[in-house]
Amino acid sequence: MPSAKAALQLEPDTSLSQPITQPTDISLPPRLPNVIAGSDHNVAGLRAVQPQPPHRKANPYVFQPRMPVITGEVAYRGYLPVEGVISGQLNATGGALTIKQRPRNGRGESVPELDGEITFKDMLRVNGHVAGSISSENGTLIVDASARVDASIDVAVAVIAGVVNGDVVGRERVELGQQAIIHGNISTPNLSMKPGATFQGDCRMLKSNS
Repeated sequence: MPSAKAALQLEPDTSLSQPITQPTDISLPPRLPNVIAGSDHNVAGLRAVQPQPPHRKANPYVFQPRMPVITGEVAYRGYLPVEGVISGQLNATGGALTIKQRPRNGRGESVPELDGEITFKDMLRVNGHVAGSISSENGTLIVDASARVDASIDVAVAVIAGVVNGDVVGRERVELGQQAIIHGNISTPNLSMKPGATFQGDCRMLKSNS
C-alpha cells in the first residue's frame, strides 16, 4: 500500500537561486570634504565658520577733545554751548567743572564757544572763538594765531596774533603779530606792529602812566 502524501509541503524558494544583478547606469555624487573632522579640514577653498564678535557701539563719552577755548583763571558770566562732556559739581559756595568739547567737523561758520563777560587778573590766553567783552585791570591778554575774538578788549597788555573784531584798549601796550587782523579802534600809549599785520580803524595814543 503506497504511503500517504503529506497535506502540507514547503515548496523550494527559487528566488534565492537566481543571481542578483546591480544596475550599472547609476552615478553617485562625489563625497564632499568634511570641514569639521577628518583629514579634509585643510582643503583649499573651504573655511571653517568662525564666530563673529558681538557688535559694540562707540562710547560717546570717549573721544579726543579739542584744545580749550581759553587758558587761565577767569571769572565768566555768559553763554557756553557744549558739544561734549561736562563733569564736576556746582553748589552754592562754588564748584568746579571740567568740559571736554568734541572736535569740530567741517569748516562751516564759526560759533563763539564763550559769549559773555570775561574778567581775569594775571594772564589769559584765547585759543578759540569768544565773543562779548574781555577786561582786566593789570592782566595780559594773548590772542593765539588761530583764535578769533568778537569782543571789546580793555586790558593792561594785549598781545594779538589772531583776529579781533572790536575795540582794543591796552593801558600799557598793544602788540600786533604778523598774522594779526584788527577790525576796530586801538587805544594805547605804546603800539607795536610787525610786518604783515592788518589794522582797520583809528588809533588813539593814550598818555603813559609812567
